[in-house]
This record gives sequence, structure tokens and C-alpha cells, in this order.
Amino acid sequence: MKINILPLIIFILAVSTSYSQQTKVQIPAKSTGLPRPKLVVGLMVDQMRWDYLYRFYERYGSGGFKRMLNEGFSCENAYINYIPSVTGIGHATVYTGSVPAIHGITGNDWIIQATGEDMYCAADSTVSTVGIGSASAGQMSPKNLLVTSMTDELKLATNFKSKVIAIASKDRGSILPGGHSANAAYWYDGSTGNWISSTYYMKQLPEWLTKFNEQKYPEKYLKQDWNTLYPIETYIQSTKDDVPYEGKFPGMSTPTFPIKTSEMLNRGLGILTSTPYGSSLTLDLAKAAIENEALGADAITDFLAISVSSPDYVGHQFGPNSIEVEDTYLRLDRDLSVFFSYLDTKVGKGNYTVFLTADHAVQHNAGFLNDNKIKAGVFPSSTILKELNNQLETKFKVKNIALSLSNYAVSFNNELIAANKLNEELIKQYSVEFLKKQDGIAFVVDLSNVQNATIPQVYKEKIINGYHPERSGVIQIVLEPAWYSGSSPRSTGATHGTMNPADVHIPMVFMGWGIKQGESNQSYNMTDIAPTISGILRIQEPNGNIGKAVNEAIK
Repeated sequence: MKINILPLIIFILAVSTSYSQQTKVQIPAKSTGLPRPKLVVGLMVDQMRWDYLYRFYERYGSGGFKRMLNEGFSCENAYINYIPSVTGIGHATVYTGSVPAIHGITGNDWIIQATGEDMYCAADSTVSTVGIGSASAGQMSPKNLLVTSMTDELKLATNFKSKVIAIASKDRGSILPGGHSANAAYWYDGSTGNWISSTYYMKQLPEWLTKFNEQKYPEKYLKQDWNTLYPIETYIQSTKDDVPYEGKFPGMSTPTFPIKTSEMLNRGLGILTSTPYGSSLTLDLAKAAIENEALGADAITDFLAISVSSPDYVGHQFGPNSIEVEDTYLRLDRDLSVFFSYLDTKVGKGNYTVFLTADHAVQHNAGFLNDNKIKAGVFPSSTILKELNNQLETKFKVKNIALSLSNYAVSFNNELIAANKLNEELIKQYSVEFLKKQDGIAFVVDLSNVQNATIPQVYKEKIINGYHPERSGVIQIVLEPAWYSGSSPRSTGATHGTMNPADVHIPMVFMGWGIKQGESNQSYNMTDIAPTISGILRIQEPNGNIGKAVNEAIK
């Protein structure tokens, strides 16, 4: 008997197709070829205190800082775990997961101990400016960084197919996050108002950046002047507009609004970075880079490292309690909202990961604290250095034995000490005893014997983490809380560099692909950012990393 098997074959094929479709739908997203986000955006805000997230919270819109807190994961107790807390080290540490003792960036500048030579953290005399800028502004590269960054590790993990671009007004804020293998690092040259790079990265600027510079955006921003975003009487989280704690712009008789930046153009375009417009311009360039470099446009993860430098300039000039700082953050919040919306449209919401942090925070102005019955002071480091040298000359009959007190550490002229056959140990002992007697100093530590110093353990850890024998001084100065280095107690503005909470408590917020929503009050360190992002990307952590991933934040 002849059997018609065609209906049976059709039935089997139908069942097979249905099963295949069901199976395909059930495969987890992780297994479909997208184990990483399309783009990682590192967002550092220079001199941002952690409490700025909440101090101005009610005034923020829904799309900037609030969006990060409400959609992302916030580490509420994140700290810098070394001394000194300054820009160069902060950027290096965030991107390497390491500390100065290992990554070698021991300050914005440091003394090379063997020779007494000053070294800037990004200086490189073997390269030159690319673009229209001053000759010295482009003599920069990451050569002083001794370890890899997470941006380097991403390049290695993708056989250098990932694009890494770094942008900041400050050269060090761009170069150090970009690592050794960045496709490009761009920074702002205030003498020309142009974004430039160096021959370390390229022979000439890309055409899109040349056209961007030709738009003369710095002039356009400065011609708008700087007034408060909202009525000035609504800035109730700040002091009055005219107080003695604030520094004045050149040509202005008072540190008050409105600030006529349009009348300062003849003083140079560097003034832009001391206004919120510097932040706006940085994010303008970030969007242009995404657009023209096709960042996040394919399945290979790219990395855009952004450092917003202007809040640091504004904070140094006016201090954290000023209307100028409050307005700077309200404007930055608005700019971030626009930027995140751009990412949603261009890269796709849920396709990118962003983290927010700071390179350091900032102290309150000492005069402001004293006027409000809170003990504070300014350590006159230049005066103390002169007095120390006078004392050493009297004792050892040689002039200028101490070179510097920068980075809260004493560096000696070792070539001079050797030439005169002086006893370095005796010099250190004498210097330690002298410094212990000075106002504002809590502890003085011989860095060759820090483990035996009678100081809190947490201080020991930060001192050891910050010490590199070839690039750090030999005696560490620890100031009393609310003290910082400066010229006088009535100095204007504010600064940073110590290991007190005002300087070292920083924001650490993650948002987007691979990130849970929530917050943690556990204690974390700045060094934990790099291994967290590395874990999300499934790449090796940087080779000097000492941090631990924030597992609470990772999906």
C-alpha cells in the first residue's frame, strides 16, 4: 500500500520551526553577542564634593544628576585613599585603580628626588603641539604614568579595535584617563581658544575638530556674560554675593554678578575655564567626538573619557559656599541632562554605561569657617620653607637644603647634601622637630619609618599609598582638620590636597548598561572604579590595580 508521507513531513517541519523560534527567544541577552555596552563614558567633575549631589538636589532637573541617582547606583561613602588629593593623581587613580606608590603620578608636579628637578605630571619634551596652540601647551603625553589604565585594557581586550578618546580643558585631565594607547586626547589652549593635542597621538587634528575650532565657540560663550541661571535671591544654599572670601575677576571691583565676560575678551580666552561655559564647551566637544568618530556605533565597545575642569577653577576662585559655585553646578546639571538625552538618541538608552566621580573635593575657606565659629587655619608653606632653610643653614652651614614643601611633603636638595657630605638622617631629624612646633601641623612623619609612626592607621595607609621613593618627598606633613596650605587665613577662594573628608569624600555613581539601581553606604575607595568598570566590560583590570569591584552595583 502506498503511503502519503507529505503531511507528516510538513507537521515535523512546523514543530521543528516552532521549537527553534521558542528556543531562540529564551536565549539570555548575554549570549546573543552583546556582552558589553556599546560605549562607556567616564565623567569626572574636577573638585566636585560628594555633598553637592544633595546640597543642590532640589534645584536639579530630572535629567542630570538626579537621573544618575534615581536610575543608577550611588556609592555614598567613596573616598580618596592617598595623599595629596590633587587633580593629576585623581585622574590617574580613577582610571588605573592604583595609587601614586604604584602608578607614579605623585602630584600635579613633583620633585625628582635624585636630581631635584621639577616634573609636571603630563610633561613630555619629546613631543610637540598639534593644532593651533602655544608651543609649550602641546608638549604633553602619558609617559610619566607607570601602569596601564582601564582604557588601555579595553584596547588590549579588543585587539585595539575599540576607540578611546579623552577630553578635558586641563591637559592632565585628558591625557591620564586616556592612558598610553588612546586614539586621541584633546585639551583646551587658553592662549588661542582652541582644542589641541600632541604628536604623541597624531600628526594633525582630524578635520572635524579643526572645523569645530573654527566656530569660535569660546568667544560666543563669553560674549553672553555670566549671570545667575535663576533669580539671585533663590540661591539660598550660598553666602551673600559680595563676601570677603571670594576672589575677583580681573578688572572687577567686587566678586559679584553679573560678570561681564564680554568685557574680558581682551584678557585672553583662558578666562572661559573660570566660568560654567567651560563645562558647556567640553560637553559640546564630547558630542562632536561621538558624532564624528562614530563612538558607540557598532558592537565593539568604545570609551569616551570626559573631565569637566571648570568647576575646579570656579571653586578655587570663589570657594564652595559661593553663589558662583551653586550656579556652576545648576548649569552643569542642565548640560548633563542635554548630554544624556543625546546619548539616549545617538547610542541608545541602555546601550551605554556612564560613571560619575571627581578627582578630589575641596575645603571650606578658612576665613568663612572661623567667622562661623568653626576652627580652621592656613598653613603658610612658603614662609615655613624659608624658616626651615634658615634653621638648617644655622645648624649645617649650607644654604637652601630644603627644596620644597609641595604636596605636603619635604623634599631636600640631595645633590647639595651629597656634595657637602652632610648627614641626611640628621637633617631629617632636625627638620621633623622643627616642623612639629609649627601651628596647624598635627603630625610629621619620616617616610622611611612610617610604619612606626604614632599616628592613626588610616593616615598611615594614605601616606604609604601616596609615597613613591623616586617622586615623593621624604617627610610627610599632616595638617590639623580644616587647615590647608596657603598664604594667609584671610585668603580668598578655597583649595584642596589634604586627607580630610572635605577633600577626599567624592561622588561615585554608575548608570546604564550592566548597572543596578540603588545605593550603598558601605565604604569604597576611588581605586574601586576601575575594577568595577573592568568587571562590567569583562576585561582584565589595569596592571597596577589594587581596588575591588563594587559588586553591589553590577547586574
